[in-house]
Amino acid sequence: MSQRIRNWLILLGIATVTLAADRASKWLIIENLAQNQTWHPPIPLVQRVFSVTYTTNSGAAFGLFPDQGVFFAIVAIVVVMAIVLYYRHIPTGYDLARLALGLQLGGALGNLIDRLRQGFVVDFIDLNFWPLHNWPVFNLADSAIVVGVGILAIAMLREDIKEEDQEAESSETDAAGEPSTPS
Repeated sequence: MSQRIRNWLILLGIATVTLAADRASKWLIIENLAQNQTWHPPIPLVQRVFSVTYTTNSGAAFGLFPDQGVFFAIVAIVVVMAIVLYYRHIPTGYDLARLALGLQLGGALGNLIDRLRQGFVVDFIDLNFWPLHNWPVFNLADSAIVVGVGILAIAMLREDIKEEDQEAESSETDAAGEPSTPS
């Protein structure tokens, strides 16, 4: 299998798994809870961390800019296209960036499907611990996007550090290898 095909399979595989998990979790919520109903996990320690609350969101992630579903559907389409276009230019060996973009693509598609079908996204992850106990309810797609952005930032930072180290080694080699000039 060529490296190019392998690279695309990474993106599509991660995006597919992310999208499937998002769609399945939202389906479970819709089928088992009434809107605004909360389910508390039966394990007390887990209850202190999160509960499941079925809400809808017509705005951006975490409830920002409500009632802008059409605008955010357009933004999601642009983001999906940008990810695919950017992905084509990632050099071989940047698998962390590929992982990040797969998560972002799957998350963007998950929320886009909700917006196109219903005009809103289904949210259900409700954090209960301080300092996030007042954090807006969110979903797996939101999480995948945020984690993907974080991983991409780390990958880019690591690459910058690697390039700086290579430049420093190169300049040290140049400095050590220069013949001395008589004075």
